[in-house]
Amino acid sequence: MKSFLMLALMSTLAFSQVYYSKVEPYEIRNISSNVSGEVLDTSEDMLGKKLGSKVYIKIDDTLDQDELNDVKEKITFTQDTIEVNKKILKNLNLSLEKKELNYEKVAALKIKSKIEKDNEFYDLVASRNSALSTQKEINNLKIQLADLQLREKQLNKIIKDKNLNDKGFILYSIDVKVGQVVSAGTALAKVADVSKALLSIYLTEDELNTLDKKVVYIDEKKTSYKPTRVLRIADEKNISKYLVQIVIDSPKVFSKLAKIELKDK
Repeated sequence: MKSFLMLALMSTLAFSQVYYSKVEPYEIRNISSNVSGEVLDTSEDMLGKKLGSKVYIKIDDTLDQDELNDVKEKITFTQDTIEVNKKILKNLNLSLEKKELNYEKVAALKIKSKIEKDNEFYDLVASRNSALSTQKEINNLKIQLADLQLREKQLNKIIKDKNLNDKGFILYSIDVKVGQVVSAGTALAKVADVSKALLSIYLTEDELNTLDKKVVYIDEKKTSYKPTRVLRIADEKNISKYLVQIVIDSPKVFSKLAKIELKDK
């Protein structure tokens, strides 16, 4: 009887591989600051909760808001000036067409003196230069407008980076305090994506080669889960073993230990 039990145990071990993994959030993000400024507010009461549209860390953006309003006004004025200059240029071109026709007629008249013809020519050239000058001003204004619009985008991003919300994530930790002055690269918080969970196990090369012939059991229950990520480069810490990760549905509680078995199909 004892021999029979031993044989059964050896048979089970031959066709089943058992591992243990902590059930981790699908992703944990380390949030670092992209900007500099003083921390005005932190929502410590949101720790462990799902984030919505409410800002959980606010960095002073007063000057950025003032500059943004100023830039928006300049954009409006510049656009209006461009439109006015376009109308001026249109009128100048209409006038220029008339003067070119008039000069052609005057130049062909033998009764007109050279001085009169020269005066008509100089007037025509002056009109051409005026039209070109207006076109040049429009081009310069368009360059200014492009610079202002780029600055508007930059300020909007700076303000967004100073008002963190990370909607949909769980607030894992807040690493700064009110009154603290931060700079680019300062660690601000950690947030977690708990919409799914992740199990990590380490396999030998032989186990890796038979992975596609295995069924995943979790806590002794058969599942339809498949290995999601297979890293075919040996792990730095677990030498000669390879990381395999399985994405599963989000559990009610994270960080518990799960028993994982890979059994033959």
